[in-house]
Parts: sequence; C-alpha cells; structure tokens
Amino acid sequence: MAIDLIKQLEEAKERYLSGNLSRRGFLKVLGIACASAGLVSSPVGRMTRSAWAAKKSIRFDGWGGVVQEAFTNYAFKPFSQATGIEVIEGEFGDEDTFLTRVKASFPPGGEYNLFHASGLFDYDRYIKLGYGVVLDESKIPNLKYVMDAMIKPYRALSNGTLSAVPYDYGQTTIAYNSKHIPKKKAEELGVKLLWDQSLKGKLGSVVSNKGNIWYAALYTGQHPNKIEDLDAVWNALREQRKLIKKYWSSGAELMSLLANEEIYATIAWSGRVAALQQRGHPIELLMIDNAYSWQECIFVLKGTDLDIAHQVLNYMLEPDCAINVAIAQNYPPSLDPAKVQMPEAVTKIPTFDPTGTLKGFLWADPPYWNTRQVEFGEMWDRIKAGA
Repeated sequence: MAIDLIKQLEEAKERYLSGNLSRRGFLKVLGIACASAGLVSSPVGRMTRSAWAAKKSIRFDGWGGVVQEAFTNYAFKPFSQATGIEVIEGEFGDEDTFLTRVKASFPPGGEYNLFHASGLFDYDRYIKLGYGVVLDESKIPNLKYVMDAMIKPYRALSNGTLSAVPYDYGQTTIAYNSKHIPKKKAEELGVKLLWDQSLKGKLGSVVSNKGNIWYAALYTGQHPNKIEDLDAVWNALREQRKLIKKYWSSGAELMSLLANEEIYATIAWSGRVAALQQRGHPIELLMIDNAYSWQECIFVLKGTDLDIAHQVLNYMLEPDCAINVAIAQNYPPSLDPAKVQMPEAVTKIPTFDPTGTLKGFLWADPPYWNTRQVEFGEMWDRIKAGA
C-alpha cells in the first residue's frame, strides 16, 4: 500500500511542478494520502520538501481589472524574473467574499498568502480573527520610504507591529458626466447630487454598504464615523434606491457604466475615474469635505512563508516599482514625497497629496465600522433588495 501511495504522490508532485495541479490540490492529495496510511515522515516528508524546494511560489489576491494588471506587469513579473519565485495571482470582487474564502481554507492562510487589503477596515478584521503575522521590518528596508501618516494607523491596530505594508491610497467619491451635468450644478449640489430627482434612472452606486452609508450620513448632515440617527440614513438610502439604475460591483463595471453613458453620476473609485479621463471621457470628480478616503495595504496572512513574503514586499516598495504600479493603476503610492521624488505622472493622479501628511483625508474608523458590520450589512441588503 505504501508503494501505491508513493506512486500517487510522485504523480501529484510531477503535476504540481508542471503547473497542472494547484498548491491547494497538491496539499489535498498529500493530506489524504498521509491520513489514510498514517504517514507523516520518511519518503512522504522527503517528497513534500523536495516539491517545495523545486518550485518556490507565493499567492497574491487582488481586485482584478486595471489594478491587477498594474501589479502583474510592474511588480510580480519583474519580481519573478529577478528571483525565480512565482507569484500566483487570484482576484475577488469585494472584501467579504475574500474573507469567506480565507475562513474556508485550511489551515487559515495556508492557501492564501498576500492580498490587496482595503486598508484599516480589513486590517483590523483580519488581526482580530487571528489571521495576521508579525513582519520582520529589518527584512523590508524599503519600508523607510513609506509615509509615517500611513504606517501609524496600522501599528495602532496590532500592538506596534505590522502584518501588512501600506501601498496606495485614494477616495471613493462622487463622479459625474460633465456633458450631461454642468460643473456649477454639481458643485452646488455636492453630495445631494446623488439624490437629484432629475437624474432618476441615470444614477449609480457601489454594491457594498460602506460607501452608501457614508454618503447617506453626509446627506443627512451627520459625521460618517459618528452616525447618531441611523433611521435617517436608512430612509435616505430607500429614497435614493428609487433613482438608481445600477449598483456596480467591480471597477470594470463602474467604468463601463460611465463610459457608455448608462449613468451620469455615481459613487466611484478615484483611480477608475482617472483612467476614464485618460481615455477622453468627460467624467469629473466632485471633491467634497469628508469624502470617503481610504488607504490600501498588502496584508500577509498567517501560514505564509515569511522569507518569501519579505522579499515580495520589499521589492514592491522599491521606488521604481511602486511608482510604476501607481501610474498604471492611477492611485498614489504610499511613498513619502518628502523622501522620494515623484514624477509628474504621479503628481497628477487625483487625490495625490504632495505634503505626505494626508491631512484632510477622512478614514473610516475601524472600531466603529467593524463592530457594526453585521448590522449595517443586513440592513443594506434589505434596502438594496427593495425592503
């Protein structure tokens, strides 16, 4: 029986090394074989070690679309060419979907390694779930280039250590088509533009709850991190739903809706609006006080090979790499402009802060939003469905 198992594992090893079997698939075959035969060492152990030694890799999951392309072309492909370490890429549409995948993997983080986390919100959730690590910052020397204003909030959530490196920032703000909505009107209405009755059937919004609740809070005269009258927020969102043509779920869908003029105004990701502008579409960003600002990080999940993770993170923070990724994805890098000279292509990116202090950016407060995630999510799903 042991001979048959070894043969089975040899075949699985060959398929894994040739790229015809995923890492998770190989681990599954290995686990079944070991469990059925009670094998934990000897030829099986040697075979497993030889497979990992022969092919080093790490997995990265991101948002897809132009953002993923930026990482692929300017970070991961060059990294693999320089080191021989393969970066296996996956993608997700929203934070909750990816978290469900991570929870379902065994052990947590065993299949998933790095992901493009939605900043402080995700960071806090994963740390509290016990999915974080403690990075050895001495092995990420390029961390010295990152803005202190971005690093400090992460340290505060993980007892002074880091389980991620800040990578970019931007805003989920309001975009409008200037061919159909005059600039003067947009600026006069501000957040009220998203409730303009004259735009019924031509308004869009994001499918997730945070952005919608954030702007409904502003619409009802409340601070997004200190909402006192939730009923007013829910009523505003019910009112708005009657005007919405589409709740978009990805950056690609957002760009398509705006480019094809299916919608004239929407909550939007600033980088995707910049991409539309570069393609000649008359889409403008409406800059308002307390707009939903965010920062993203590269989070390292528990169970990841930290030696490889440190190499990837340090490479991604190399100024040339980080700047090229920033230009390609249209989001400013986390690098401090006082420490790294930024080219014009970066300084022209919407929401770029030349001071490196990020003063005036309003982040979602993790304790406030995370403790209400279930409540907010359930109510939003009901409203979105028409209840």
